[in-house]
Amino acid sequence: MEEPINKRLFEKYLKDENGLKDSTTDWEMSQSSIKSSICLLRGKIYDALDNRTLATYSYKEALKLDVYCFEAFDLLTSHHMLTAQEEKELLESLPLSKQCTEEEQELLHFLFENKLKKYNKPSETLIPESVDGLQENLDVVVSLAERHYYNCDFKMCYKLTSVVMEKDPFHANCLPVHIGTLVELNKANELFYLSHKLVDLYPNNPVSWFAVGCYYLMVGHKNEHARRYLSKATTLERTYGPAWIAYGHSFAVESEHDQAMAAYFTAAQLMKGCHLPMLYIGLEYGLTNNSKLAERFFSQALSIAPEDPFVMHEVGVVAFQNGDWKTAEKWFLDALEKIKAIGNEVTVDKWEPLLNNLGHVCRKLKKYEEALEYHRQALVLIPQNASTYSAIGYIHSLMGNFESAIDYFHTALGLRRDDTFSVTMLGHCIEMYIGDSEAYIASWK
Repeated sequence: MEEPINKRLFEKYLKDENGLKDSTTDWEMSQSSIKSSICLLRGKIYDALDNRTLATYSYKEALKLDVYCFEAFDLLTSHHMLTAQEEKELLESLPLSKQCTEEEQELLHFLFENKLKKYNKPSETLIPESVDGLQENLDVVVSLAERHYYNCDFKMCYKLTSVVMEKDPFHANCLPVHIGTLVELNKANELFYLSHKLVDLYPNNPVSWFAVGCYYLMVGHKNEHARRYLSKATTLERTYGPAWIAYGHSFAVESEHDQAMAAYFTAAQLMKGCHLPMLYIGLEYGLTNNSKLAERFFSQALSIAPEDPFVMHEVGVVAFQNGDWKTAEKWFLDALEKIKAIGNEVTVDKWEPLLNNLGHVCRKLKKYEEALEYHRQALVLIPQNASTYSAIGYIHSLMGNFESAIDYFHTALGLRRDDTFSVTMLGHCIEMYIGDSEAYIASWK
């Protein structure tokens, strides 16, 4: 009868203790590799106990002890545990020259750097000559796609993730980015098909239920269903940040600000290096008229992602609410420049509020012609918007063009009959069109 394996291992341990054999040579592992593995395991335990600070420290230690410990590096980056500055410091502190040959050092530095710079501008991936041929590597392509995603170039991101999904339909790192891109581009049918496949094949993977939850969020009026599936994703993996953000969205669309913020705060604790939770917390504070706290969270989001036009737009909105028209105009124009740099022109309807806000701030600064131009551009993106028509009508009334103003207010009321501002202004404009226009302009200026 064969003796139990634990007994054999114990006897082997005793032999090693007596100096008969060195365990590290027997297992073909160096002392630093064993220590690194212990640090990695300790980090996973801290992660399971929700102690992100000590988990992050343990993963960093594991990586410093053994630079080949990719699992520790992957956990740090995929869970957004480090800010951009901390990522940079970690890369500089790694003892690559001591633990690697020159060729390996070049390869490792490239692979680490490629995964870290997600907020940098997407550019041609520069592959070191020694490892030429990695251009088509799926991990490298996913890193580039993620950079496009964080720079709001969703069409390019979708193109890259689709290539990866064709070659490897269940690429673990690509799936969250691909799902996010499908939501941004409103591709509901494709997301429905993908989420079904994922649930059938990987029912115990949080990304499967995250995909289902995102689909229900996207189709609208199914927030209860979305919450059920997103909750399942967070139950399977409590540290799955994207599911917490989507869970917050399901409350935010119903104006449940407190519950939305609770979910976003959880995401912020889990994803220290990601700007999105900070952006959404700021938005919720803005909606509850707490502009001071909103500004603080937008500033934090801006420090992580200084190139993000969504954050710039929200900082501009806070400045507008505070009556600082010049600063608001600067932020709005900066955001517009960033969007134009991404896609050459502004064509996505989600940027309609930015154009309308530029119109409002130009009106406040008495740049009426510019304001009209921005509102007209907004109408191109979303043609049947009553508030845009009433804003154009208001500018015409300030310019003394009462006939045009009356037409625009009529159009606005045709689209939304209970628009009290348009009703009031229409009455004023009809009076002034008949009566004294100069007195009216003086009173409103």
